[in-house]
Amino acid sequence: MKSFLEEVVVKISQQYASLENVIFVLPSKRAGTFMRNSIAETTEHTIFAPEIFSIEGFIEHVATLSYATNTEQLFALYESYRATRQGETDSFYAFSKWAQTVLQDFNEIDRYLIDTERLFANLSAVQEISIWSPEAKKTRMMEDYLSFWKQLPGLYRHFNENLLRQHIGHQGLIYRTACEKLTEYLERSPDQRHIFVGFNALNTAESQIIQTILGNDRGEIFWDIDRSFVEDPIHDAGLFIRQHLREWPYLKEHGINGLSAHYSDSKDIEIIGIPKNVSQAKYVGQLLKQMHDERPAQLKRTAVVLGEESLLNPIINAVPLEIPDVNITMGYPLDKSPLAALFQQFFALYLHRDEQGWFHKPLLDFLSHPYLQLLFSAEKTNWATELSIEIKKRNWAYVNVRQLLRSTQEHEYVAFLFFDAPPTPSLMLEKCIGLITLLKERANLDAHPLSLEYLYRFYTLFIQLDGLLKKHGFLTDLRSLISLYQELLSAETLDFQGEPLRGLQIMGMLESRNLDFETVILTSVNEGILPSGKSNNSFIPFDLKKYFGLPTYKEKDAVYTYHFYRLLQRAKKVYILYNTEPDVLEGGEPSRLIRQLLTDDHRSSDVSSALATPHIAPTPYRLETITKDPGLMALIREHATKGFSPTSLSNYIRDPLQFYKKHLLRIDDSLEVEETIAANTFGTIVHDTLEELYQPFIGTDLTVPGLQTARANAKETVHKHFKKTYLEGDITRGKNLIAYQVVIRYIKNFFDKEIETVQKHQVHLVALEQNLNITLDLKAIPFPVILKGKLDRVDRVDGQLRIIDYKTGKVTAAQVEIFDWDLLVTEYDYSKAFQLLCYALMYDASHVSEPLTAGIVSFKNLGAGVLGFATKEKKGGRTKNGVIDDEVLATFKDRLAALISEICHPETPFEEKLLL
Repeated sequence: MKSFLEEVVVKISQQYASLENVIFVLPSKRAGTFMRNSIAETTEHTIFAPEIFSIEGFIEHVATLSYATNTEQLFALYESYRATRQGETDSFYAFSKWAQTVLQDFNEIDRYLIDTERLFANLSAVQEISIWSPEAKKTRMMEDYLSFWKQLPGLYRHFNENLLRQHIGHQGLIYRTACEKLTEYLERSPDQRHIFVGFNALNTAESQIIQTILGNDRGEIFWDIDRSFVEDPIHDAGLFIRQHLREWPYLKEHGINGLSAHYSDSKDIEIIGIPKNVSQAKYVGQLLKQMHDERPAQLKRTAVVLGEESLLNPIINAVPLEIPDVNITMGYPLDKSPLAALFQQFFALYLHRDEQGWFHKPLLDFLSHPYLQLLFSAEKTNWATELSIEIKKRNWAYVNVRQLLRSTQEHEYVAFLFFDAPPTPSLMLEKCIGLITLLKERANLDAHPLSLEYLYRFYTLFIQLDGLLKKHGFLTDLRSLISLYQELLSAETLDFQGEPLRGLQIMGMLESRNLDFETVILTSVNEGILPSGKSNNSFIPFDLKKYFGLPTYKEKDAVYTYHFYRLLQRAKKVYILYNTEPDVLEGGEPSRLIRQLLTDDHRSSDVSSALATPHIAPTPYRLETITKDPGLMALIREHATKGFSPTSLSNYIRDPLQFYKKHLLRIDDSLEVEETIAANTFGTIVHDTLEELYQPFIGTDLTVPGLQTARANAKETVHKHFKKTYLEGDITRGKNLIAYQVVIRYIKNFFDKEIETVQKHQVHLVALEQNLNITLDLKAIPFPVILKGKLDRVDRVDGQLRIIDYKTGKVTAAQVEIFDWDLLVTEYDYSKAFQLLCYALMYDASHVSEPLTAGIVSFKNLGAGVLGFATKEKKGGRTKNGVIDDEVLATFKDRLAALISEICHPETPFEEKLLL
């Protein structure tokens, strides 16, 4: 079957002996490439090729004006705004937020040849009515608001005149100018024949130009549409062409040239719902792999059409490597490149810097960027990594330039990137261009050609920005620069190099115009995407648009309906994919186009609908087991001879695998800046504060006056230990200030409880933070085993020896009461009792043996007092014994020996526990 373009070429070749004076005008440049190829394949002898224009290129040719870039339009509009605005003007940054909408409206007004005086008068009146009130007087804000609308006609005229003086124009201005110069153009080229191919929706200017050329018998037009859509009075795919039939005298006389009846041919259409965009990309890859394996030649006549262009990257990654030829007609967005993120982070650092410097998180992100790592890796020392480590070690929540330079001995790269001077636009551009130069010269990117291409494109972008900065004096702040940078960047793409006529085609919806494929894979056919819905980014209200003949969402929907059905016309196999997951931004509901397709009369086609879900086989979680090989046994022996601590043994009871990783392999938690005080830091500060405050009482009886004096010094001592333990972390605000006050409150409340106790009992302080260790006599283990630990406090209450362990977390009485000795070494819930017995065992072995008591002071449960160790007859039963004597220690020692023997036994693996 011939494609539409091939059919047109055959007809024109039969009609004209020579194509030398023929001008083909098509909707897009891409269609022109395929038209040129069709002419080459159809022609049997050498000819002069005809001129082939896209509609925009042709109208530019007629108007003899050049298209202004969006940036040129933006600056010209701002100049006009400042020249015509009466009163205070917005900054360029504030202006840029609404300017794009104005540019779009001006463009639309001119493309549809609207009487601007009438439109602006009506628009101003509509805005005045919207805030009118018979009672209230207009405020200053209301007056400013209305003055903007009244000055809009002057802004429009000044803006267009400004562009015309430079011989450039926005699209609408060029279209209006082309209409004015059309007669002059036709007189200039009397022998030219114009062939308009494959149009559908036309704005007023395009319609007038084409009708004038056709009316002067200077050309003809071919429509790319199926008969069924034109004859159906309500089908949106034929909306515009039915409208042209009613309004164009040429069509009333000559009829429609190019009508086909391919839509009724036999087709296989599969409508597939798939969860999420990434799954769509994976499914496309699966389809392409299947086609390559079964019908590889079919890929040459296959197109993947993206309803949502953000799917380009996942689709590229999903294309099977086996497919040799892929042509991607869409450029890769430059703002998705890794270099874009580097400059975005760089700008953000200086935009959000305050008097304290930079918050550590964005700074660490910037230093860890791959391009900075490449740059600093060229040095003997990777200062980017060193700086990151220094920030974490010193716990700098906020970092200033002085700290960075001090940490790197003022390294040239660090001094270049981080500065105290005000971040003016010119300075920031100088730094960006300098950073690109450094990367090119010293980052050894020769093996990364794509990275070099990125550098070149960003270099040209910043040079362009620098030129604009020097030409226009109103870019004075960093926000304006960033806004303009993002505007320029969003329009830049990195074009893929390939053969446009070979292999699998990947394209956007609008790029598919006039092109035909046997197999079509269409993605993201969701409501709100295809069609895009009732979005209206315009200052002109819907009613005014309808009255003046400007397009609304209704016409936009009809455009996408036409493109959708046109893709289906000549196709034989069609896959229509949509996202099934409901999402506010991305839809989730199948498009109305799918609903319509399912209700159409398909006598000769097979239309099926299905949901595709990934096959997920449940994988049962297997608890990890570590076998003890000779190397691991050596680690166990080393740890045992250095000493097991009560905490490490408790960790083993909780999960042997975590004990293996933390205490044997010594895999510590990653170094991080503590924005808020961590639990272990909190505990260290409490312990150190109590040790210092109680130090004068060692070897003496505690007294009320002495404790009151110590309590009065609590705030000063807490502050001292915060500075010592929390390093250079900030405790003057936020959660850290709360934590600081909480520690002070804990300490003071503890002294209050202590004073109550001293008033009733004699308390003699024996020792603080005492280091203990003993060698355990374990005959089953062929190497010495040491138990070691630091005991927080030893005292005597009314002569009874007592050991105390401080805990800043919450502990309850049930956690220090034992009713089943076997649970002590198997259940982590009793780890607090286990630790107390470890301390009791070590203290008993290194001092004169006597019965003692042991307890925990829980700072989150201070009201409970000292939570004393006790043995119970049963869970929840009455206390059997609260004193730790020889019998209790002997029973505990047996359990401890069994636990350590299990750790050290070569045949007993470390088995992960399922933590609930």
